[in-house]
Amino acid sequence: MKKTFLLAAVGVLAAICAQADDKTQTGTIISESSVSCGSKLEKKKQTELLCQEYVVRTDTTDYHIRQMKSVEKELIPINTPIEFSLDKDKIKFKAAGKSYEYIVVSEAAAAADTAAKPSLR
Repeated sequence: MKKTFLLAAVGVLAAICAQADDKTQTGTIISESSVSCGSKLEKKKQTELLCQEYVVRTDTTDYHIRQMKSVEKELIPINTPIEFSLDKDKIKFKAAGKSYEYIVVSEAAAAADTAAKPSLR
């Protein structure tokens, strides 16, 4: 009896953990900027490397994400809807049929939309 209960509890716990790992969210890329992400030395000349940094907005949060390597040169258009999942400090998402993996640099509460709220006069 105890073995069956223990086995059932382990099964339920495994199912809950599997669901927790597969939480995808939706958001929109609202801005892009080039930021410094290091430098390299070529022929005694220091060259600054630039990476793209995007802001992904969900209903409640703005995520600032950055390329993992500066060699990834493909730009993602603004206002692109994405479906993503977070794993510690990484964000994995799909946009326009391609998969990407970026680093989450920071996050903040999404700005309240003041245009939609009536004034209190």
